[in-house]
Amino acid sequence: MAENDNLGNLLARRGISRRTFLKFCTALASSMALSPSMVPAMAESLAKAKRQSVIWLSFQECTGCTESLTRSSQPSIESLIFDFISLDYHHTLQAASGFQAEEAREQAMAEHKGKYLLIVDGSIPVAENGVYSTIAGMTNLQMLEDAAKGAMAIVAVGTCAAYGGLPKARPNPTGAVSVTDLIDDKPIINIPGCPPIGEVITGVLAHFLTFGAIPELDTVGRPKAFYGETIHDRCYRRTFYDQGLFAETFDDEGARKGWCLYKLGCKGPVTYNSCATTKWNQETSFPIESGHGCIGCSQPDFWDMGGIYEAVSEPLTDLRGPAVTAVVAGAAAGVAVAAMNKQSKQSAKDRHFKVSSETLDEELKK
Repeated sequence: MAENDNLGNLLARRGISRRTFLKFCTALASSMALSPSMVPAMAESLAKAKRQSVIWLSFQECTGCTESLTRSSQPSIESLIFDFISLDYHHTLQAASGFQAEEAREQAMAEHKGKYLLIVDGSIPVAENGVYSTIAGMTNLQMLEDAAKGAMAIVAVGTCAAYGGLPKARPNPTGAVSVTDLIDDKPIINIPGCPPIGEVITGVLAHFLTFGAIPELDTVGRPKAFYGETIHDRCYRRTFYDQGLFAETFDDEGARKGWCLYKLGCKGPVTYNSCATTKWNQETSFPIESGHGCIGCSQPDFWDMGGIYEAVSEPLTDLRGPAVTAVVAGAAAGVAVAAMNKQSKQSAKDRHFKVSSETLDEELKK
């Protein structure tokens, strides 16, 4: 792309009509929970935007976050990489390797100093000076601190980067920590999930490109547009929960009829994510729809919060059917709120969120 070019000109040269572009922006706005009235403004902003330099660092992770990214449809991975961003460094997706790969990272950091977006997936080991994971002779800690200095903002993709994830689970032999445990002078957006939904990753990037600022965040750094409600709030099995109809085993009559999986350990009542609405693989399904309860993977320290098949609280109420619907619903809300309040306070204490979302936006505008 030429220095004075923008996305609008690029898309026009590729034969993408204004009508097609508006339809794309409509789908994107919907995925970001924005009002339809925002579509024209989004289209105008994106058309004028320059391609954003992005450096993606992968540390202690399983590549699941990248796998999820490649399955995004709004925008698709092709549109994201070739039209909207300049993905200057990514272990899995880049063509270069070895010395050339590291040279590309260093060149992008120098050319776009103060303007590039840094994406991190995977936790960072700090035990024994970080020797448990190294890249090109640098520890993950050294590479993160080096890349963070010139970044405009940081996106922690996946629960490992956002909160430590599985590597941080007890006894945490590598001393795994999250990005926010180490960096406190840059705006940070957490996109947790094991892995996150592809459209959530690309939606956050699109918001950044459209508005030039980070989206509104909750107390643990997650975008409220995607993490503002519990999975239980929007789950299609919620009606069975309210009626006191629960599967007792994974192969009983209740399971076959699609009843609530709460008794089988579903963490939906205390897990904030958009799985039930955005879903996976172009809105095909999500874990609860495929018959397995939510494991709470977008919550801090979810690996150490009890067994996957243990109910959130035992018991919430009598759970004997329609006669106790109000009691069940009320108890569920109380448990969810209490758990999240406790979790949020602990997360705030542990992670020392020193910058409010308002301050982050101000920093980005400088």
